[in-house]
Formats: sequence, C-alpha cells, structure tokens
Amino acid sequence: MSPQSGTELGSAAVRADTEVLYPDGATSSTGVVTHVVPLADGEFGVVLDRTAFHPVDTAWPDQPSDAGVLRFGGESAEIRRAVMGAVPADGESAGRLFVGEDVPVRTGTEGWTFCVVHVVDGPPPAVGDTVEAWADPSLRAALSAGHTACHLAALALDAALAGAWSKPVSEDPLGSPAFDALAIQSSRIEPFGSVDVYRIGKSLRRKGFSVDALDDPSGVAARANARLAEWVAAGGAVRIEREASGISARRSWVCELPEGRVEIPCGGTHVSDIAELVGIEVTLERTDVTGGVELTMRTSTGPASTR
Repeated sequence: MSPQSGTELGSAAVRADTEVLYPDGATSSTGVVTHVVPLADGEFGVVLDRTAFHPVDTAWPDQPSDAGVLRFGGESAEIRRAVMGAVPADGESAGRLFVGEDVPVRTGTEGWTFCVVHVVDGPPPAVGDTVEAWADPSLRAALSAGHTACHLAALALDAALAGAWSKPVSEDPLGSPAFDALAIQSSRIEPFGSVDVYRIGKSLRRKGFSVDALDDPSGVAARANARLAEWVAAGGAVRIEREASGISARRSWVCELPEGRVEIPCGGTHVSDIAELVGIEVTLERTDVTGGVELTMRTSTGPASTR
C-alpha cells in the first residue's frame, strides 16, 4: 500500500485486536488513537482501539470499506477508506505494522495482532487522543443491502442449478449442491447489488456438474428470481453472530428463511431483515472461455429509486 508499510511501532503499540462495532450496526464510535503511520500521497493511517468502521478485507476484498469522517479536538479529517493492519509478535518483523495489501497473512493467523487502519487525508490526530469515527450511514446502508442480497442470490442460484449435478457434492446451508462455493472466482459488493463470477472447468465437470445446464441462463435466472421473490415477500431476520468483539474473531451471517436458519461465514455488513429490501433480481451471462465456461451473476436490490 505504501513504502511505510512494515513500520516499527513505537511505545504506543497495537497490542490488541481492534474492537469493532459494525457487526451490531453501529455507524459511529468513540475510540483512542493507538498508532499513526504516514502513507503515500500525504495520507496517514490511524489505528484506534475501537471503531464502527468496516474495513476492506485483505484476503477476500468483496465488500468495499466504509468512508466518513474522523473528528478530534475540534478538528476533522476525511476517512477515505479503512483497511486491515497486522502486527506479528515474533520473528524478524516482530512489532512492525503491515498495512492493507502488504499484510502477508490471513486475518486471524495465530501470533499476529490485527487492527483497522483508517486512511485519512490531512493532518491526523495524535497518539492518545480520543476521537470520534463517523461512517457515512447512506453508504453503509447501500453496501449492507447489496451484501445481504448477494448471499440470498447465491443460495437461490444453488437451488436453481440443483438438477445440474450427476454426483453428490458438498451442500449449501439449505441442502442444495453448493455451486456458489465450488465455482466462485470473485465477488464484488456494490451499493444495492453485487457482481459474482463463476468458473466451470474440468474440475467442476469431474465433480458431476453439467455445463449444459447453463445453455439457457435466462431460464436459470428466472428460477432463482422466483425463489428470491418468495423470500423477500416472507421477510426474515438477519444478524451477525460472532465469537468475540475483536476484528479477527470469526463472524457469521445468520438469516431466518422459510426453509430454516441459514448461517454463512462472513465479515461484512448487512440489513436487519430481508423485508427491508425492495425486491432482489439476478441476471446471468454465460461466456465461453479457454478451458471452460464463465458465468457472471449480477444482483440488484434496494429502494425503487435505485432500480
């Protein structure tokens, strides 16, 4: 992310995982500055002991981070984005802060402390200052709607393709063959939507998936959309369950559907009930590529004004 990544910490070290409040829906928080690091282009990375900000994950950067404002001592600085930071306890790099894309391990790796780094434009607060972090609630709501819709769309797609398998494979939480988990290549959450790309090659065909099932992508999408319409009409509580409050703790998306309780590992943000979404629709596009087929699913949801 910058030539400053890997900076050795001073006396005010990152000694514990950042406590995160966004899983409970918070968009503002008060915390104490534990470290400040200069980054490229005049930006600074500010680490707090606790925050409401959702950072982009280094290993699976599907949901963009929050953006907003950091307020301190009558001053304020724009928070352009939030990223992950990590500090190893041992080895040659012990006590050094790695930022964003320079973090060399997955979140939760033993022997590392993980933190949220708020990237600010302009003079930062000082270590020890008490500050307020304010995340744009409109952006948060739009990304939360897109992320919840993404999970539901994946489950609906699994169900729509359930008949395409000739061999038993792992199942999703609703008991359908887990096409999404087995074929996903990339996922990008957007305001009120998402784009998911799947790859169907020799490996998936050997597992028993018939590519012929994708000859009519509009038909598959119609089946998925019918299921999504049922779920939106029925509504269902959505929440994040977590083992602890630290940023590296395991978190899961839990949703109550007519078919039962669904739980999927997820570190993002979400709406509190499916009924908050004004419809969910997917479109599917099949593309023949070298060695197989690529399937792109675009999901959209949200208030009627965004459709």
